[in-house]
Amino acid sequence: MQTESVSEIDSVFDYHQQTKHHFNRYARALGYMDWANQPNPFRQFVGAPQIPLAHGDPTRGPFYREIFQNNISPEALNFESISQLFYYSMALSARKQVPGGNGWSLRVNPSSGNLHPTECYLIIGEAAKPEIGRGVYHYLPYQHALELRRPFERALCDAIQAQIGPGRFLMALSSIYWRESWKYGERAFRYCHHDVGHAIGAIAMAALALGWRAQVIDHLSDEGLSALIASDRQEGIEAEHADGLMLIDTLPDRSQSRPVALALDEATLGTIQNSPCFGKENPLSATHQPWPIIDGVSEASRKKSVTAPFDGEEIESLRSSEALLPVCDKKAFQIIRQRRSAVAMDGKTALEKAVFYGMMQRLQPGHAPDFFSVLPWPPQIALFLFVHRVSGLPAGLYVLLRDPSHEAELRKAIKPIFMWEKPKDCPPDLELYLLVPQDLKAIAKQVSCGQDIAADGAFSFGMLARFEGPIREYGAYFYPRLFWEAGLIGQLCYLEAEAAGIRSTGIGCFFDDVMHDILGMQDQSWQSLYHFTVGGPKEDSRLQSVSAYGHLQQSSNPDS
Repeated sequence: MQTESVSEIDSVFDYHQQTKHHFNRYARALGYMDWANQPNPFRQFVGAPQIPLAHGDPTRGPFYREIFQNNISPEALNFESISQLFYYSMALSARKQVPGGNGWSLRVNPSSGNLHPTECYLIIGEAAKPEIGRGVYHYLPYQHALELRRPFERALCDAIQAQIGPGRFLMALSSIYWRESWKYGERAFRYCHHDVGHAIGAIAMAALALGWRAQVIDHLSDEGLSALIASDRQEGIEAEHADGLMLIDTLPDRSQSRPVALALDEATLGTIQNSPCFGKENPLSATHQPWPIIDGVSEASRKKSVTAPFDGEEIESLRSSEALLPVCDKKAFQIIRQRRSAVAMDGKTALEKAVFYGMMQRLQPGHAPDFFSVLPWPPQIALFLFVHRVSGLPAGLYVLLRDPSHEAELRKAIKPIFMWEKPKDCPPDLELYLLVPQDLKAIAKQVSCGQDIAADGAFSFGMLARFEGPIREYGAYFYPRLFWEAGLIGQLCYLEAEAAGIRSTGIGCFFDDVMHDILGMQDQSWQSLYHFTVGGPKEDSRLQSVSAYGHLQQSSNPDS
């Protein structure tokens, strides 16, 4: 556990309270769209050498359902497979445009408002030579290329490789808060960390489809990670804030579940910081609106220690022989690249009960262990679902216990009048309980800031996290990590919806305490962090979808 003052924990609690939406007051934002200063969605380091990556063929590779059967042979670690990892996690996926008007890019990883505050880095040794040499690289989604930020000497690479093991490399994520605060104001810190969780999930899923395994390494301090990716050289409101480090294991041994530790002592950090650094970050906007509360919570939640309080904890597996696998007959890479955020639901599409049960199973860590084990801490989030249109299932309020050990705690936290009844035909190991049998479409819409999309789908849900307890136990730095877990759940929900032939979307605008009041929660032991809706999409026929990388004029791109 990192050593920190109580005031830092109080700071994150204060931020969370101050940035809640209420019926009579939304969290503070600019109040209008300052289009003249809309941030450039693509960070580039001008002057840094670039390495174009290979594009992929989504019709190749394993089927989506095979991801959950854990029998995919690992791809060899080389330039091609590194290219595929980025192509199916952080790359552009399509381009939308109004005929005769401007267009905008969509990405494999979703983002609040399509603003994409998350930046991604590759830290690699000898594995992908000769095309990719030793060093730290920033990923450029618009070009699907790597740009070299910092070359590494062999001795430094060998020192890092000795700690993480053979057949492994690192990826890092950072956030530019300005990209979100430009539109969303003070609540932007929350949304940035949702997006980090989505990016972690996108990388984890792409790795699994390659037969690899991803894992967050939570031992490095933010200072150490900033030094590693050279974000410590940036200043001002457009600076990147180091978030998390991920290990990619290309020869995974599933019998080994302990997290890998990475230590960078002062001498090693000094060597890194004194090594050459290429490129200068491009400006994103001409002028800015500062939000000091974001600076405050960012500073309070920085990870200062080089240990993880949950180091060595094993996450209990709940896998069942009765698991309901996806019936989707598409390849995993197709599902990954076709993922889209629904902008509206049709208000009529229903979901079959068996499909719904399968989705709920896979949102439990025990049924998708290789995906959810990307996070090294035990599950902290339960789902409260407003079921509207699931064939054969009563409409109403349900709870999905992603960790069965939360049941006693939740029973104490919510209204005692709730039923806690398992639906008929529910798989025995699916921890799904009906609380209130009632049509709650109007309530779901009200909770989500009056948005029809929460009522017009097959179901919607709120992600409620154990809140005060874990933050006091682990430290203020755990606050953004709760949002990572929420984003990770959301990422799998996106893919599950695509596999079921429907769509989903994250909902960041909701009335926090209205959700708590519905459930009868009286304190901060649990808090609502993220909402989601799933259903039949209503498409906007005015929009055209064109090639993601048509601007590169690569006829070999199969998405063209």
